[in-house]
Amino acid sequence: MTEERPQDEQIRFEIRNQVAWITIDRPEKGNALTPENRNRIRDLVEGLNGTFEARAIVITATGEKLFCPGADISFDRDQVDRPDDAPASSVGEPRRMMLRGQHTLMPAILDSELPIIAAVNGTAAGMGAHLALLCDLVIMADNAKLIEIFTRRGLVPDALGAWILPRLVGLQKAKELMFFAEDIPAAQALELGLCNKIVPADELVAAATEWAEKLASGPTKALMLTKWMLNRSFEVDRHTMAEEESWAVELNNHTMDVAEGIASFRERRAPEFKGY
Repeated sequence: MTEERPQDEQIRFEIRNQVAWITIDRPEKGNALTPENRNRIRDLVEGLNGTFEARAIVITATGEKLFCPGADISFDRDQVDRPDDAPASSVGEPRRMMLRGQHTLMPAILDSELPIIAAVNGTAAGMGAHLALLCDLVIMADNAKLIEIFTRRGLVPDALGAWILPRLVGLQKAKELMFFAEDIPAAQALELGLCNKIVPADELVAAATEWAEKLASGPTKALMLTKWMLNRSFEVDRHTMAEEESWAVELNNHTMDVAEGIASFRERRAPEFKGY
């Protein structure tokens, strides 16, 4: 049996020009995620909150064929001690596994204080598709595609797919995509609003870098509060949003970047935001 590479080689992490790059690098497993891979991505994303090292995040993968096909189903998961006549999986165990697993990664992305770009280099299927769609912005290589693959395997959607997809494409279209589980090429994904931009595969890193570094040079706290309000907008009524918007404006008014934004406007120059 081939020994697994260290986690920091399977999920690579580096910061360049205040952009944190998280790269899935498991070509031997088609970039499928083990629980440890998934938890490392979660911990990296959450660990950037409240720091000054990075002001934007890119999640991408190696190769040109696969971004992430979802969970690595060949991976043996830990089993609890059980009586000899007990089933291999009892009622409640899969639910608990999901709540402690993928349902910690996906909220980490949604609730991150930093804007996150998914740079989708190849096929993103199942949980891998939702990993991309839950990011704030999605750039796809022209050869990439998304697949809501679950019903092909007799499964139901997971990883918050039934939450995010209707918000992106509407309820009826989400049902179509999930019921039929057909491939969604990059061009169709763009048309449906599932991605923001398509670029040639060899330009994906450059395109993600351009957007991420632009975000990283922006007013980080204003972007954080904007992201929070937009994500909340589907959850609250108009009166609650008015209250939360007012608090967000007040909080943001205490940042140094607001003072810089106003000063640069008055002085007719480009702002130099610091991120605080």
